[in-house]
Amino acid sequence: MAQKNTNPNWVSATARYVHVAPRKARLVVDMIRNKPVDRALELLQFCERAVAVDVEKVLRSAMANAYQNKGIRPDDLVIAAAYVDEGPTLKRIRPRAKGSASRINKRTSHITVTVAPRKEA
Repeated sequence: MAQKNTNPNWVSATARYVHVAPRKARLVVDMIRNKPVDRALELLQFCERAVAVDVEKVLRSAMANAYQNKGIRPDDLVIAAAYVDEGPTLKRIRPRAKGSASRINKRTSHITVTVAPRKEA
């Protein structure tokens, strides 16, 4: 499990109920963990996975929260923690042969990104 927000200077942002499987989102989040925010934004911009757009939105939100609430400039931030938790699963059915049905699980994710000043991360 990733480290949760424990330091008072850490600032986080969360996107809840994102319609993507947590396993797919974790591949992108693992790529940016412990990187400076400018490098992470660059990685997300050129990442070919669709969930990279959602992770970038959460990262930009965390950067804006740090600037608005703590007065920390975005240039001085590093990603201290980033993790994906599993959200509720939407259960759907698909008709199959001979009147039977099979289950389709539409999974959701909660994406959390925590940023910290460079010297504290």
